[in-house]
Amino acid sequence: MGKPRIAIITGYGINSDNELAHSFALAGGDPRRVHINDLIARKPALSEFDIIAVPGGFSFGDHIASGRVFANKLKHSLAEDLAKAADRKIPMIGICNGFQVLVKLGILPGAAPATVAQGTGEPAASGAFVQTTTLTYNDSGRFEDRWCHLSGVPASKSIWTRGIERIYLPIRHGEGKFIPKDAETLAALKRNGQISLRYCTSAGEDPGEGQAAYPLNPNGSVDHVAGISSSDGLIFGLMPHPEAHMLATNHPQWQKLGLKGEGEGIRIFRNAVDYVRGSAL
Repeated sequence: MGKPRIAIITGYGINSDNELAHSFALAGGDPRRVHINDLIARKPALSEFDIIAVPGGFSFGDHIASGRVFANKLKHSLAEDLAKAADRKIPMIGICNGFQVLVKLGILPGAAPATVAQGTGEPAASGAFVQTTTLTYNDSGRFEDRWCHLSGVPASKSIWTRGIERIYLPIRHGEGKFIPKDAETLAALKRNGQISLRYCTSAGEDPGEGQAAYPLNPNGSVDHVAGISSSDGLIFGLMPHPEAHMLATNHPQWQKLGLKGEGEGIRIFRNAVDYVRGSAL
């Protein structure tokens, strides 16, 4: 196949769409920034794309809660399209505000339903698009803007984090604390290989517990979770910004460390592009 076509969903306060499109282009994809209203009007339709991405930003000004309004707009206008995309095994990613959107939509960590009520745009299966995790206010009580060390989880099924043992990425959010519904939900995520990235020390070690983990775990996320995936590994959400580390010169110490060439974030996007190309063979 040619270059995978990527829908970068934008509109209403999303502000990292250009960076995300550039990242996918560098990784070998063919990105297109598409306003959510155009997708609702099917001009173009989500079915025309091979990858779907929800960028970071401050959708709808973070009113009610970060990502909530945008998630509701997707749920009530594009649920059928997203369900069909998941059925077709289309990779999806949500970054920062996009991650908040996907968990509040309920497509993460659960999968989209196989069937939908005809003509309603609403999931037909009982329990479909049900929120079981959230991202809420940082324990620090303030907006966190810093670089973080992350470790890939060996048991993760995510196609997006394949081969990633450690990665260094920036975060910038006020509501990035990952919380599962209950202990059973967290245990299921671990058991199913759905935890994909964790905050860690520079040596890849556990940052500790409670206040002692700050700022290595910058928001107080349960189990130091920084990113999760769907059970099939195709839908992925993370709070850190890989699109902000596409070049070595994005690294805050690139001169001191003598870094050149690509940044660490490109690995995430290249994994998805390579997956789509491979699945089309």
